[in-house]
Amino acid sequence: MKTSTLDTIVFGLIASGWLSAASPLVAMEPILAREERPKVQIALLLDTSSSMNGLIDQAKTQLWQIVNEFIRARQDGKAPRVEVALYEYGHSSLPAEAGYIRQVSGLSADLDRLSEALFALRTSGGSEYCGWVIRDAVRDLAWDPSATVYKAVFIAGNEPFTQGAVPYADACKQAIERGIVVNTIHCGDEAAGISGEWNRGAQLADGRFMTIDTNARIAHVDAPQDKEIAEVNTQLNRTYLPYGALGREGLARQNVQDANAAAVPGAPTVQAERARTKASANYDNSAWDALDGFRTGKLDLAKAKDEDLPEELRGLDAEGRRKALEKRQEERAALQQKLQELTAARDQFVAGQRESEAGESRLDEAVISAVRDQAAKKAFVFGKP
Repeated sequence: MKTSTLDTIVFGLIASGWLSAASPLVAMEPILAREERPKVQIALLLDTSSSMNGLIDQAKTQLWQIVNEFIRARQDGKAPRVEVALYEYGHSSLPAEAGYIRQVSGLSADLDRLSEALFALRTSGGSEYCGWVIRDAVRDLAWDPSATVYKAVFIAGNEPFTQGAVPYADACKQAIERGIVVNTIHCGDEAAGISGEWNRGAQLADGRFMTIDTNARIAHVDAPQDKEIAEVNTQLNRTYLPYGALGREGLARQNVQDANAAAVPGAPTVQAERARTKASANYDNSAWDALDGFRTGKLDLAKAKDEDLPEELRGLDAEGRRKALEKRQEERAALQQKLQELTAARDQFVAGQRESEAGESRLDEAVISAVRDQAAKKAFVFGKP
């Protein structure tokens, strides 16, 4: 039986988590992409004082593993939309009156922008006020009030949790009163974390106290799929059609973050995890990509001006524009499916080759272990890798 263009599109949307297999679909309309999805909101609060280079390096390279944990998660059969926020605290260049704290990025699904922000972070000696930064994140971020949303703060650092003018007990209680779990990650040994009261912060907000080795790295294994993953990723990038004022900037950011992933230690592993993200519903570029913009309803093909559209959509009426995007979506869906197959095959190969990593606790492992347990309380079910 011949597979239609629409069938291919639907298959790609279902496989990547954009669409429920039970959803009726008669045409490629924006309403399809607006199917109500559950939500996950995570705020990362990272210590950027002088001794935290290892922590920042882990955050740069392990962002994709953390986000990818939710690719296999479902709440009522639907894949969640993942929003991540980023704060830095303890950097000496930040204003003392603001607690040496900066909101780097609000809650957003724009993962390329988040990656850009992580790669821009630098460390410098300062004072680390955990209670203050938790208070700011709880107060200032656009947390969803729904009780079905998994909302969590992950704060990582190495100085005592007790420092600063804002009592951590007050900040953590404010968090849990709003349904926001606070997880504390001490960068050092467990005894120091306990003496610095990092465990108490987690206990007050239904979170988990964890420790990590900031010098730990992802164990890398070269895999036979690495070259093809990189090639298919390049082909996938060509399916993105920049539109509007943010188009060129967004496309450039996508390419720069690919380059950043290729330049870190263990690059093929990081690139594979980033490619896995790009093949999923967690990778949303609706603010600048015409396909994502149309699917989410941010781009109205009937009202958009020619000069605001990518070249291949110019001079066409709304129906012509829709058909052109349908063709491009077919291509993208096929490439995303290929990336899913390649990264799954890579996982199998690596599992048989990797040596034991016992004794090394990393940021991604800490976050993933916590979110699985905590999100389950919000009726999220995690599939097997």
